[in-house]
Amino acid sequence: MNDIKDLLERYKTGQCSEDEVLSFLRKEPFVEMDFAKLDTHRKLRQGAHEVIYGAGKTSEQIAAIAKAMLENGQRNILITRIDSDKSYELKGLLGLSDVPVEKDMKDSDSDSTMTGVLETEYIYFEDARLAIIGGNLSVDSEGYIAVITAGTSDIPVAEEAARTAEFLGNRVVRIYDAGVAGLHRLLAHIDEIMGARVIIAIAGMEGALASVVGGLASCPVIAVPTSVGYGASFEGLSALLSMLNSCASGVSVVNIDNGFGAAYQASMINHM
Repeated sequence: MNDIKDLLERYKTGQCSEDEVLSFLRKEPFVEMDFAKLDTHRKLRQGAHEVIYGAGKTSEQIAAIAKAMLENGQRNILITRIDSDKSYELKGLLGLSDVPVEKDMKDSDSDSTMTGVLETEYIYFEDARLAIIGGNLSVDSEGYIAVITAGTSDIPVAEEAARTAEFLGNRVVRIYDAGVAGLHRLLAHIDEIMGARVIIAIAGMEGALASVVGGLASCPVIAVPTSVGYGASFEGLSALLSMLNSCASGVSVVNIDNGFGAAYQASMINHM
């Protein structure tokens, strides 16, 4: 949307011609590739650019998609479900260099000093199994998203959710290892829970955390079942069914281990 606004503003002030405007508007809303169709109008429709799902794709395919995104004006790119080996290969294919995580990141909707792929930041988060090119979007909401896990083993899914939410321009409060086996650990964070705009509750085993949080918070709770647990947990099915049958109002559920999906929905709520 900002690209179109910028173009129309430049046309209004005489900085570009009518032919340039028509050429831009005639472009198809996607880029045809041998193995993918890049949705270049995703942000116009949904408010956020397309994200690359790395699982099942080769490093070469991911690199080609990322290059196409950059060439079409997408300055911030999120790549999920990518392991460290594939990330290393991808970084080499794109000619990118690592930057410290603490470094200030660029805003895709503001002026940028980037001139091409070689100057783009690249950060890989092994715990979340995701990579970011160009940095996070600027925080543009007053509220925050609380990401809560029942156990330490749930943190990989939680970090996928937290990093995704931060990438999408949200403040995130992390509350880890606060499951129902020691409820006092959760209640110690009651102020953060009550103050959140939206909560992501992540749990494996029997999945009881979502119902407990749902009974404490006045905001929407997005429950994420994880595949953590012993045999009868059926790789997350037990937690999924428990969360779907929660008696607490305001609890919705995403798929097993789907931290990304929970974060995307939470970001939409937080930006309303």
